[in-house]
Amino acid sequence: MINKRHDVRRKREKALSRRTLLRGAGVTMALPWLESLAGFGIGSASAATTARQPQRFAVLFMGTGISPGRWWAKGAGAGLELSESLAPLEPLKAKINVIDGLFNKAATGQGIHPAMTGNMLSGVPIRKGSIIQGGITMDQVLANRIGQETLQPSMVLACERAMTGFHESNFSNAYSSHISWQSSESPVPNEMYPSLAFDSLFENGGRLRNTSVLDRVKDHALALSGKISSTDKLKLDEYLASVREVERSIERMRTDKDKAEDRARDAGRPLFAMKRPQDGLPEDIRDHIRLMCDIVALGFQTDKTRVASLLLARDLSALYYPFLGVSKQHHGASHYDTEEDYQKIVHFQVSQLANLARRLDAMPEGESTVLDNSCLLFLSNMWSGAKHDNKKVPVVTIGGLRGTLKTGRALDYFESGDDNRKLCSLYLSIMDRMGVELAEFGDAKTRLAGF
Repeated sequence: MINKRHDVRRKREKALSRRTLLRGAGVTMALPWLESLAGFGIGSASAATTARQPQRFAVLFMGTGISPGRWWAKGAGAGLELSESLAPLEPLKAKINVIDGLFNKAATGQGIHPAMTGNMLSGVPIRKGSIIQGGITMDQVLANRIGQETLQPSMVLACERAMTGFHESNFSNAYSSHISWQSSESPVPNEMYPSLAFDSLFENGGRLRNTSVLDRVKDHALALSGKISSTDKLKLDEYLASVREVERSIERMRTDKDKAEDRARDAGRPLFAMKRPQDGLPEDIRDHIRLMCDIVALGFQTDKTRVASLLLARDLSALYYPFLGVSKQHHGASHYDTEEDYQKIVHFQVSQLANLARRLDAMPEGESTVLDNSCLLFLSNMWSGAKHDNKKVPVVTIGGLRGTLKTGRALDYFESGDDNRKLCSLYLSIMDRMGVELAEFGDAKTRLAGF
């Protein structure tokens, strides 16, 4: 078994084409795409200037719907108009698609909340009662098929702790707490702590875990900088500076987590039973989301992973947003989704999507950017939280998947008939473009027309 794991790891390291690894004591740091690596015999022998860039996929989820009436787009290209809720995406509108009218039939008519969430990315009917059952989600299908090409098949991150127990509808709250499922019986565990997600990204462990990863690879980085072009040296310096910025924030949160574990041990309570920030999670959700997005961006930039999911706010979300001047928690505010308070929450969450997209778009990769070679998918489990209406759900994609996906469009499928507006048809279309072609997925056997 150990030898098999080593074989898989060697294959994944070999697959880091056009990349190299910086190594130090107890740490491995993958680097972004550098054009001159192959020219100096570093990394893969394939020509860095001609090889195709990798494609990436990330899904970002916000529970309990959006603000109806303030979520719309019309037109195309330079004439694409965006609503108030989508305004944070204005600088990126040439690279987005706003899709209206899609739905998940298996999530309708089954009850509110968990039944509307548990199969968002699978399209498979879920089961009531103590035994959870659904289906593998499309992000994990991608991870299983293309994850062997990277050291980390996927990232599954969350900014809110999972719930236990059951909803009044007799569906497990696990369905409301997870969007990524590795099998019909098992969700992928959400990584909540930025410090642990960071450590996983850089394989940072052991007794030196609390020592700067940059300090441990600096000699290797210095030696490399003398072998690459001036343009790549600038890119390397910018990358290391961005890692340093993230690491500084991680250091504070690592300390908070360690203290929280001591408190939990002294109190004889499990850490997950404690409330934020006593559990070591960032008190300000802005810091939490920003760091998780930074980690996704670094994972994509270095080709450490090509698949990610990020739960910004789960279904039945208990997050608070005092910095917005909103007193209600997320779920409570969604019951008044035509009011200004919930619009502020929606605008804030769309801004987090925009921030991640902008960061990826600022990462050059050959003649394109990391965003150009990616697809970010943003969605919620319902249209209106006040009405618990999921006859359609909000969907936005950002990025062109290496030129295979046309962007800058507002697409409306609501009047196209139920067979022609399935979320799973969208998933089939995305997976096709990433080289994972399936005869069917979830409740869909056809691709989304016009996408």
